[in-house]
Amino acid sequence: MLQARLETVEPLRRTPAGVPVAAATLHHVSRQVEAGLEREVSVELDAVAVGELAALLAAAPPGASVRVVGFLAAKSLRSRKPVLHLSEIEFLEGTENGFQTQVQVQEKG
Repeated sequence: MLQARLETVEPLRRTPAGVPVAAATLHHVSRQVEAGLEREVSVELDAVAVGELAALLAAAPPGASVRVVGFLAAKSLRSRKPVLHLSEIEFLEGTENGFQTQVQVQEKG
């Protein structure tokens, strides 16, 4: 789980099979304790939503605060850079942006 701000949000696209995909860049800042000392940490991380969550992510405004859950995977066979594949998105800001909701996608099986 990660709480972050949406830095960039790319338009919705579809795979050759027609599956919706949306990508975003997340910016996380927090205070953490390491070796008994508190420090501020910051990271930007690429994220992707596939299927039902893709339309929701693509419609989200940059700057929105979110809490996300997902898993890390390599971007591709050529690029081992990590990408967070989202399975849940919770929009943390109020109703002014129309996204006060939590969506969770579960594997069917």
